[in-house]
Amino acid sequence: MAERKWAATSAPPGVVTWAEIDLAAIAANTEAIRRWVGPQTEIIAIIKANAYGHDEVAVARTVLEAGATRLAVHRTIDGVRLRREGIEAPVLILGYTPPSGLPMVIEHHLTPTIIDAEVASQLDALAPHPIPIHVKVDTGMSRYGLFPDEVVPFLDLVAALPKVWVEGLFSHFATADEADRGPMLEQWHRFQAVMAAVEAAGHHIPVRHICNSAALIALPEAHLDAVRPGILLYGMNPSAECQAPFSLRPALSLKSLVVRVRTLPAGAAIGYGRTYITERAMTVALVPIGYGDGYHRLISNRGEVLIHGRRVPIRGRVSMDQIVVDVSELEDVRVGDEVVAIGRQGDEVITAEEVAVWAETINYEVVTALHPQVVRLYLGGSAT
Repeated sequence: MAERKWAATSAPPGVVTWAEIDLAAIAANTEAIRRWVGPQTEIIAIIKANAYGHDEVAVARTVLEAGATRLAVHRTIDGVRLRREGIEAPVLILGYTPPSGLPMVIEHHLTPTIIDAEVASQLDALAPHPIPIHVKVDTGMSRYGLFPDEVVPFLDLVAALPKVWVEGLFSHFATADEADRGPMLEQWHRFQAVMAAVEAAGHHIPVRHICNSAALIALPEAHLDAVRPGILLYGMNPSAECQAPFSLRPALSLKSLVVRVRTLPAGAAIGYGRTYITERAMTVALVPIGYGDGYHRLISNRGEVLIHGRRVPIRGRVSMDQIVVDVSELEDVRVGDEVVAIGRQGDEVITAEEVAVWAETINYEVVTALHPQVVRLYLGGSAT
């Protein structure tokens, strides 16, 4: 008997909800960024938050093969994991490294961001060999980083330490993905002033970087020695107001299965809180995906999924592990049919951006929220 067109042929054995990660798409996006910034600018690939939900180890290998020269994570332990998986490229820790993490930095040859004189001194005391660090400048985010007038005195202090040297100086834009360029340009001018002051003080820093995904699109003059793409690597634009001038391929699809089909009578309540009451007899499908997988509860009674290449609406609240969808307009829906929550099926597609609208958030959070329990399948490359 011929295979039904919409049967789920890609589901791993015993798995009912999974994500497909297209590593070839991530490679293509990296190569597009490389062409845009040119060979003179390094790519520091941002793979924090488990590579925006795509798996940091698989993505690390892919982007390095495609032209990235460095990686960046937020926490020390993420850098340690990369080293234990055999990743040898420079790994920058963007966030705070506590003193207890300094031995791990040394052992695993990581590059910490340090803005505290005491921590720098402790690193110097522990290090058996010179350790590179990066220094962050707060040009307008009011988070981690030194104020501009604190940078040169800090560099003077570090210069007196024999086993700590400043490899990088960087900052981060707060509004590069917005149409109003004013605040971004103010930050850029502050960072330019800091760089000039640093040079005037006799400090030469080889890796200066400020551009995230949005800024590397919107402000090419700020590419400097390196750029830090994140969301672009995964095939998504920073915002509706900031679109890449080159082609992107979304890398993540989120899929599940139909696990039950039945007809409800008129007047049936669906889900917690009885937020949806059927007005007529309705054929519904049960799909085992929910907020426990990272599929936002705010999508309740708003979102859609794809079954048989068509959009079908979610009825009732998103539960921890399940949703109910109305398949009354479809024919021959069966247990085992593929369901697409993010991605393409036939001629239809549901993007992370569309899901973000339903969930009242941004595409970054939609993919980053995907729980590690959701099995990842890798396409177009090797995850090992």
